[in-house]
Amino acid sequence: MMKAKNNRYMDKCRNGNLYKNRIAVLATMHKKEQVIAPILKRELGMGLVVPEQFDTDAFGTFTNEIERAGDQLQAARKKIENAMLISDQIIGIASEGSFGSHPMVPFIPFNRELILFVDKEQDLEITGFAANSNTNYAKKMVGSFDEAYEFAVAHGFPEHGFIIKATTDTIQREEIEKGITCLEHLNHAVTKLLDSRSAICIETDMRAMYNPTRMKNIELATLDLVKKIQSICPECSTPGYEVVEYKKGLTCQYCGNPTDLILSHVLECKKCHHKDEVLYPNGKEYADPSRCNWCNP
Repeated sequence: MMKAKNNRYMDKCRNGNLYKNRIAVLATMHKKEQVIAPILKRELGMGLVVPEQFDTDAFGTFTNEIERAGDQLQAARKKIENAMLISDQIIGIASEGSFGSHPMVPFIPFNRELILFVDKEQDLEITGFAANSNTNYAKKMVGSFDEAYEFAVAHGFPEHGFIIKATTDTIQREEIEKGITCLEHLNHAVTKLLDSRSAICIETDMRAMYNPTRMKNIELATLDLVKKIQSICPECSTPGYEVVEYKKGLTCQYCGNPTDLILSHVLECKKCHHKDEVLYPNGKEYADPSRCNWCNP
C-alpha cells in the first residue's frame, strides 16, 4: 500500500500535478494574496486561503514596535506554523521582506524578499527569493508639512503609503501614524506630531498593501518559488530540485584561462540529496576576453 502511494506521488510530481486543486494557507494580513494567488493558480493549479484576523504584526513590524522573531526565514516559518494551526491546512506559505543599504553600493536602498512554501505532509520546505534595488525605501527628518509633502511625492505618494513618527527610533504606538495615502491624513499626522517638537520623521510604509513597488518584488519571489517547485528531482521526483552552488571558472575564449564567470550550477534534492552539475547554465561555453583578468587586467 505504501509503495502504491509513493508511486502515485511520484507520478503527480513528474506530471506537474502534485499541487493541482490543493489549498494552501497564506499567512498574511497585508493583501499579499493579490499577487501570490494568481501565480499559484496559473502555474500550479493551487488555491489559497487567508485566515481571518490573522495578526502578522505579532511576528515583527517594520517600525519596530515588535521585533522580528529571528531572521527572515525563521519569521516566515513561525507565521506558517501559526496559520496552519488556526486553518487546519497542511500546506502553508508566508513571505518576509527586509530593507536596508545595497550590499555593494551603500547609498542605494535594497529590498530582499523571501517567500516560504511548507508542505507538512511531504516534510518539504522550498524558498523563493527576489533581491534588488527596486524599492522606494527611505526616511527623513522634517520640520514642516511642506517638507514632509515634498519627501512623500518624491517617493511615490499617494500611490505608496507613508509613516509619520516622532523620531527615527520611535516605537511608541501613540507617536506613530501609518498607512498615510491622502493629503488630509498626511497633514493631520504632521500637524499632530509637530505640535510638541521641532522635527519629526517621515518614512515609506513598507507593508505590502501600501507599497506597490514592494508588491512587484513579492511577485518576483513567488515566480522564483514556483520555478523551484516545478523543478523535479530526477532521482526521487521530489519538487524543489534547486541550485545550491555556483561554480566559477568559465574559460576565456582567447587565452583559455579560467575567469570569474559562472562555469556550472550544482543542483541538489532536499529529500534524497541527489546532485547534478550542469555546465554552461548561462548558455555560453566561453567567456568574452573583456571579462578575463588575464586579457583585460
